[in-house]
Amino acid sequence: MPSHPPIPPVRGERSPGVKLVIAVFIAVALMVPLLMVYGLLWDRQQQAETAQASIGQGWGGQQTIGGPVIVIPYRATETQTVQENGRDVTRTVNTIRNLYLSPQANKADVVIKPEKRKKAIYETVVYESQIAGSADFVLPADIARYGVAREALMLDRAEVRLGISDARGLVDGNSLSVNGTPAALQPGKGLASTGNSGTFAFVDWSGGLPLKIDYKIGVRGLGDFKLIPRGVDTRWTVKSSWPNPSFGGDFLPAKRAVTESGFTATYAIPNLALGQAQVLTGDLSPPVATNYGGNGPRYADVVDVSAPAADNGSMETSGGTAKAIAISLIEPVDLYSQVDRSIKYGFLFIGFTFVAFLMFDIIAGARVAAAEYLLTGIALVLFFVLLLAFAEVIGFTPAYLLASAAIIGLLAFYSAAVLKSWKRARFLAAMLIGLYALLYVLLNLEAYSLLIGSVLMFFALAGVMYMTRNIDWGGIGKKEEVALSAA
Repeated sequence: MPSHPPIPPVRGERSPGVKLVIAVFIAVALMVPLLMVYGLLWDRQQQAETAQASIGQGWGGQQTIGGPVIVIPYRATETQTVQENGRDVTRTVNTIRNLYLSPQANKADVVIKPEKRKKAIYETVVYESQIAGSADFVLPADIARYGVAREALMLDRAEVRLGISDARGLVDGNSLSVNGTPAALQPGKGLASTGNSGTFAFVDWSGGLPLKIDYKIGVRGLGDFKLIPRGVDTRWTVKSSWPNPSFGGDFLPAKRAVTESGFTATYAIPNLALGQAQVLTGDLSPPVATNYGGNGPRYADVVDVSAPAADNGSMETSGGTAKAIAISLIEPVDLYSQVDRSIKYGFLFIGFTFVAFLMFDIIAGARVAAAEYLLTGIALVLFFVLLLAFAEVIGFTPAYLLASAAIIGLLAFYSAAVLKSWKRARFLAAMLIGLYALLYVLLNLEAYSLLIGSVLMFFALAGVMYMTRNIDWGGIGKKEEVALSAA
């Protein structure tokens, strides 16, 4: 049997292994523009937060409401050691400090009215909250237990304080009454837990009889809406027409109902859960900001401040850290977080598309140049730029459909020329349609996205391994062809 001379390889033809290395190298290089898209996303998100913050400058920022609390000055003595002529001299001086009395019971109905405001292409949700409540105060008979003698209390100089973190948001119609008698609200002198911002009213409590405080406060804001419970028994009912609330903070609602027409949340917080005494000789510091907020953009929290000064200018010891509940009126779809998650799947699009090109190259014989891999990868990266640009204007879902249709159409026409076949181009287009549809499903199934994605990647890898099982990665062509040429 005559021997056949070996078939010389086509000039310039690379081995499948070299083609694989080139495709992988280009795919890795495309991670750089993907990271640049991440930078663009971060920049646009910062611009959106800046625009939203500028809306808050004229409307009111994140609001934290605390109180009411009765603040009673009292006379105290303290020992001071000073140096005179090089010697330590101990003196006893009289000073005035503040006693903070929380209510026996505090009940309030809160209505939050949401509204959407726009600046340029950016939109944010603002609100106006109306708080109507009543608080019952009783001067403890065992006040001496807290280190303060009853006769030291200056009850005629008592004050009812309400803390409001951003007093710019106060609207007209605020009122406060003591045992049915209206009391004039004064600016300033809030609570330390709200940055010492708020309002107060003078109360002559010389008789020491129980007080019933009725109050109505209207305040505008954006971002989180926080309430700080103070009292032996705190009960709030919060209502709003916003259908997508996020509940957070130190306490969750005891009951809540969320429907398409809004939500109702009921809070019942006993003093034992607060871990705070009803009588404090120092005010509470602001709540820890890291435990609050929903999924929306962050706004400036109340700055941590020292306890307010007593009347003589000295600083009082903090009575502890306040606790708070937080309610956020979040958007049902945060486009920036959705785009961020979609970019994380960018390598899948590049990988699957390059694998398809590589299979057509080494199995079907359609030669694909390195430049064609690069142009195809750039088009896939451009999808995320288009998605971000359109989403800011028309919303995420329409932007996703428009951007994916544009890229699929572009790559279908380009691959028809590269692969020399419309049939192969249609296959690639169908694969991209499946990938974009899969990505959209994964974005909406956050809890199972890792499970579904990893299983599909397993089957995709198994398919590629099956199709390339006969490839001689170090030679030219398939193993059978090499064996036949050597026969």
